[in-house]
Amino acid sequence: MLRTALRNVLAHKARLIMTALAVLLGVAFVSGTLIFADTTANAFRNASAQSLKGVAVSVRADEATTAPDMAGGADGKPTTAVDTALARKIRHLPGVTSVRPTVHGQATLAGKDGRPVNADTNGQNLATNYQPGPDGKDSHYPLKEGRGPAAEGELALAAKTAAKAGYRIGDTVRFATDGPALTNKLVGTVSTDDPQVTAGGTLTLFDTRTAQKLFHRPGQFDEIAVAAAPGTDEYALTEQVRALLPKGGASATSGAQLAAEQSAQIAKNTGYLTKTLLVFAGVALFVGVFLIANTFTMLIAQRSREIALLRAVGASRRQVVRSVLIEAGLLGLVASVGGFALGLGIATAMRPLLNTTGATLPDGPLVITPAAPLASLAVGVVITVLAAWLPSRKAAKIAPVAALSSIDQAPPARALRVRNLLGTLLTGAGVLVMLYVATLKGTKESNLLAAMLGGVLTLGGVIVLAPLLSRPLIALAGKVTTRFFGVSGKLAKENALRNPRRTAATASALMIGLALITGLTVGAHSAQQAMATEATQGLTADYKVNYNTARGLDPDDVGKIARVSGVAAAAPVTTAQLGTHGESAVITGTDPEAFGKVARLDFRAGSLHDIGPGRIAVSDEFAGRAGLHVGATLDAELGGGMDDGKAAKRKLTVVGIYAKTRTVDEALGTRADVLPYSMTKQFDNLLVKAEPGKAAGLERTIRAALDDSPLLKVRSQEQLVKDNNESVTTVLSMMYGLLGMAVVIAILGVVNTLAMSVFERTREIGMLRAIGLDRSGIRQMIRLESVVISVFGAVLGIGTGIFLAWAAGGLTTTSMHAYETVLPWGRLGTFLALALMIGVLAAIWPARRAARLNMLRSIQAS
Repeated sequence: MLRTALRNVLAHKARLIMTALAVLLGVAFVSGTLIFADTTANAFRNASAQSLKGVAVSVRADEATTAPDMAGGADGKPTTAVDTALARKIRHLPGVTSVRPTVHGQATLAGKDGRPVNADTNGQNLATNYQPGPDGKDSHYPLKEGRGPAAEGELALAAKTAAKAGYRIGDTVRFATDGPALTNKLVGTVSTDDPQVTAGGTLTLFDTRTAQKLFHRPGQFDEIAVAAAPGTDEYALTEQVRALLPKGGASATSGAQLAAEQSAQIAKNTGYLTKTLLVFAGVALFVGVFLIANTFTMLIAQRSREIALLRAVGASRRQVVRSVLIEAGLLGLVASVGGFALGLGIATAMRPLLNTTGATLPDGPLVITPAAPLASLAVGVVITVLAAWLPSRKAAKIAPVAALSSIDQAPPARALRVRNLLGTLLTGAGVLVMLYVATLKGTKESNLLAAMLGGVLTLGGVIVLAPLLSRPLIALAGKVTTRFFGVSGKLAKENALRNPRRTAATASALMIGLALITGLTVGAHSAQQAMATEATQGLTADYKVNYNTARGLDPDDVGKIARVSGVAAAAPVTTAQLGTHGESAVITGTDPEAFGKVARLDFRAGSLHDIGPGRIAVSDEFAGRAGLHVGATLDAELGGGMDDGKAAKRKLTVVGIYAKTRTVDEALGTRADVLPYSMTKQFDNLLVKAEPGKAAGLERTIRAALDDSPLLKVRSQEQLVKDNNESVTTVLSMMYGLLGMAVVIAILGVVNTLAMSVFERTREIGMLRAIGLDRSGIRQMIRLESVVISVFGAVLGIGTGIFLAWAAGGLTTTSMHAYETVLPWGRLGTFLALALMIGVLAAIWPARRAARLNMLRSIQAS
């Protein structure tokens, strides 16, 4: 039987190649994910080890002391408890060989073309101090060109940053930290392993005094890295360092503990990403199961005479099953080896792909642990053998006489009745769960689990019911093909209906991929529409102006923009915390008259003109929560983030109630009432209305009025919508790529089913040729059959995806009040057109093969 299995594998190479490709792609996804996870974790560990190299103790300023609003000095700069005096004391401890005091900050660069570099990702625009040793070089930042910054007016950049911004040694670099734009001369470029920089962030280096001047005050640092002599007890040294620290101002951590914490964080971050990717790999493998099972079912049906003869000469049922499983195992083994090789390429491409979505994954060599190839082989072989198990048992149960008398029998009616009953129960249960999910609000874990359960049950039920659903849907499609293509169209319909199970299994593979893609598309499109509505709801301003840091706009900035030619109105906006009646909210402060020209609020009671000193309006939602009404007087607490950390008590009167909108927070008052209690004592943003016909070129003029600061953001309504939708668009694009693997496997399934069906119908095709159907008619028949099966899968997938997206959409309404299910008809039409294209392309090889069959030999085939 082993020789028989080997012979069957070699005898059906062409028939099994598509199945092998399906296993190969699924395994490639799994192996690529595992290798990528190991590679990423190793790269993070290497970057972490590099940053912690030689660090016995790390002293860091407490976060509270570095916050500019909590502990700012007289000059407005944040202060820290980590200073030169502390570094000197630590340096004199026994066993300490060196200390490295570091300043951390953010610096946004303007490129050579004048545009900000990474303007919307300030968290990755790193800045620090260059600390040369006795040789004039900083070991943490090896020089690539030039030298390190040594005086005020100089800076160095990471080599990738300089290339990205278009700067060369000797150029004047414009940048901003948290104030006006500055210029320094570029004197050198360095290399760095910092993952935030290697993944697309920027790195700017200053001399220590300049860095302190920009980010803190003279003599102050954010961190001190302590190096110790070999053999020094890190934990004992850490305790000695802690004894020198001021209370509540800084903390000390041993290098070993810091490495352990970073290692745990790396494992957590990469573990989450790995699990997410493995889910998509599982979807691809699940789709592959349909192809494998379908292939072996057809192979066994075509070899039923051979199996019958083996049974007749003494082969037992167990031997027949074993023979088929060995054949499947060999196929899975070969495909797994190829899949692992392809997985290496996927792992290599995954890092730059994910970094385009905003991830900060570091560079690093591929890491292949024994777990990756072993898991790949296990997954490929096990999945293939399991998928072939049911077809092998079916083959073993066929009586020799029955097999010898028929090549392919229709499935028993009773079996289909049982299947239809089970499918109805599963689908009904899934629909009921999803209808329950539609009544839920919020993305709590229990709600998400219920949605996942309902989705799995619904998809599973549709898959089981697919043979039953195929008859009416394919019959309907057959009317179209018959009407437009005559005999070829009718034959295509009859061929698709001949074996409902086979047609359903082929279509289900495509259905799963399209159901998931459709569900994601409908949900994402609906979310984008809601976010676009909320981003500009009630906003009539042409531009929103603000800085890309915690720094706000001061009255001088507001005045400069208001005086720009082409500006019709400019309304400054600030915010503060508001507490009353046991409820907390955010109050917006502005100039009501100017605000009326840049925004339109839907007042339920009162009006914008009623707002004045001590008089505020509130949103309908906040009024309901706090029990407020027009005329109510509040004992309000304003602020709480001021220097003393205490809120101020004010008497305020409610004079209006408006419909909630993102343009305004829960309450609206005058800027005089709100500005003194805001966190920064500055305006958060400025809403600008252009004069008629002047909006197009106003952005450039506004930037020029504020010295074209790299920190400045001047966004139109279209840009606000784009910024809101960008994250959803990026994630959706990545999901398309990941789910695309499942669709590719589904296409292979259609090709494989048609190719094997052509072989199965060799005599029938010969007879059709003999009675007058020409080669083009044969090709057309096969193409139409492929299109009918593909469209059937697409209709099921798109319909199921829409239902799941609608039912689960309600979970987002707490975070997006404007959310409602909106169907992207254009994209859905594209998916249907894609299914038609898949049907046509998948039929090219099988149709050509069928048309080239010799008529006489085909009729004589048995």
